[in-house]
Amino acid sequence: MIAIGIILLIIGFVTGIAILWTLGVILTVIGAVFWILGSMGHAVAGRRHYW
Repeated sequence: MIAIGIILLIIGFVTGIAILWTLGVILTVIGAVFWILGSMGHAVAGRRHYW
């Protein structure tokens, strides 16, 4: 999710499409939150670990 978010950020920045930039930011933030929760030992979306 973080990788897709970063890719969308780059594409949105290069092409100037604001919706891609916004979606990239949202996906990157959500992916980072899931990653932090998973590394702390909390189950995320029914999974013990989230990469």
